[in-house]
Order: sequence, then C-alpha cells, then structure tokens
Amino acid sequence: MSLIVHHLNNSRSQRILWLLEEIGIPYEIKFYDRDPITNLAPPELVAVHPLGKSPVLEDRNDSASGGRGRIIIESAAIAEYLCDYHGGSALVPQRGTDDHVRHLQWMHFAEGSAMTPILLRLYTARLGEAAATLEPRIAQQLDSHFSYMENEVSDAGHFVGDNLSAADIMLSFPAEIAIMQGMAPRYPKLANFVNACHDRPAWRRAREKGGAYYGY
Repeated sequence: MSLIVHHLNNSRSQRILWLLEEIGIPYEIKFYDRDPITNLAPPELVAVHPLGKSPVLEDRNDSASGGRGRIIIESAAIAEYLCDYHGGSALVPQRGTDDHVRHLQWMHFAEGSAMTPILLRLYTARLGEAAATLEPRIAQQLDSHFSYMENEVSDAGHFVGDNLSAADIMLSFPAEIAIMQGMAPRYPKLANFVNACHDRPAWRRAREKGGAYYGY
C-alpha cells in the first residue's frame, strides 16, 4: 500500500488511523509497542523518526521526493496532508472562510496549548512528592484548557461547523484525557463529544485495527 502509518500503541497516532478510516482509503499499519516498564517508545521508531515518536506517515506514492517516498511527522501536519492530498477535503471547511481559520486554530491547539499541561501532569506524576509544588499550577492549567474546550463545543457537538472535521479528530485526544482523568461530571459537553466520537463506525474500525488504546 502507498500509505503506511508507523503506529505506537496507546498513543496519539490512533487519531490518524481514525482519520484514514473516515476518508476511506487503504493504508498499512506498522506496529510499535511501548516498553512495559518505562512506557517509552521502542528504539525501532528512531530508525523512522530521529525523535522516536509516533505517528509517522509514509507516503510511498509521492513522487515529489525523488521516488523515495515522503515521510511526514507531527499529527496535525499529517492530518492536513491527508485532507489535502488523499481525499479528506470534506473534513476541512472551505478556505477563506471564518470556519477555516477556526479550524486551523483548533488543529494546532490540540497539539500545542492543550498538550502542554497534559504532558506536565504525565511527567510530574512520576516524581511523587517532589512535584507537589507544581501540582496546583498544573491542575489550574488543565482546568483552564479543558474548560475552554468545554465552552467551545457547539450545540451540534463539534468544534467547527455542524459536521465532523479534522479538528474534531485532533481534539479527541485531549478530550479523552479529560474524561479518563474522571472529569466527565465537570465537562459534560466534552464527555458527550468523546462518546459521539467513539460511536462513529470509522472510530471503531480504527480502534479494532490499532490495538491497545488507553482502555477504550
């Protein structure tokens, strides 16, 4: 197949599988498993991405790179690439509109602003009492970002327009983190958003193909 997703279990690359299922094009998955003790990605991923991170999209049909294929990293860049070049245009608002600008903002919010406090919580959790002085600030930032997302979900259940967009797919991960941390009562719109994502046939197909994903 021309499209290969280098996929790490229990990771944000699950969103790329979901996006591909929504678009409905064939792809291959190369699986990588986290170390059961450190939870880190295996060294084999470094051969694909110098930082050893996932997702990585390999497009072997791309001719712009001298026949060697194209490697795309970063979830939002991969999502935009698939929408632009592999049939996902229906998941992106029309360029030049306010919705398109909003879509771009949310695409980058998902991996930029939203992930910073999430990762801080993940890393400092390993420090125990040594992280006690940081915890109030991290908790405040998590609540600030999740509350912002909660308030921006539309009555239609989306972040942009009235239908599913690539931005919704990108935002599903931070929303899932909020719910996994037991915050559904505090953020009911995010909880409904996550449930609606998981009810989509394409999400379920991606989950079945992708393997372990945070208990979902």
